[in-house]
Amino acid sequence: MRFQPTPGGTISAAKRTTGFTLAEVLAALVFMAIVIPVAVQGLRVASLSGVVAQRKGSAGRIAERLLNETIVTAQWKQGASQTGTVQEGPFEFRWRVRNDAWDREALRLLSVEVTFSVQGQDYDVRLSTLVDDSQTTGQTQGQQTTAMK
Repeated sequence: MRFQPTPGGTISAAKRTTGFTLAEVLAALVFMAIVIPVAVQGLRVASLSGVVAQRKGSAGRIAERLLNETIVTAQWKQGASQTGTVQEGPFEFRWRVRNDAWDREALRLLSVEVTFSVQGQDYDVRLSTLVDDSQTTGQTQGQQTTAMK
């Protein structure tokens, strides 16, 4: 295969202007210096929100279990606030159960708050339910009456 020699032996003017100028290269570097840190920060925030969502799911399950246990075992009748910690895998969750008065006489507001830490910042999940204090009192009186007969 034979190549045709260029006329005059010099590079054409069109081929000399196809490269990037120094100003274009510097503008591209400045753009990348701005965009890359923003993109990395966005990835970090997305990762953090994924971890927080996963731990909130675990904290919700723990809160639900504690709330159910407190109701079933009637520990809520003690009236005092209860606290503790739960270890789930490598993670530690702190919890607190509160028993507060409700605006109706026979009802009590039973609340569980589970707190956990992700990258040095605390997050919490709260679950609440109403318990009927009059039914348990009536049942206890009914049992005492039956025992006396």
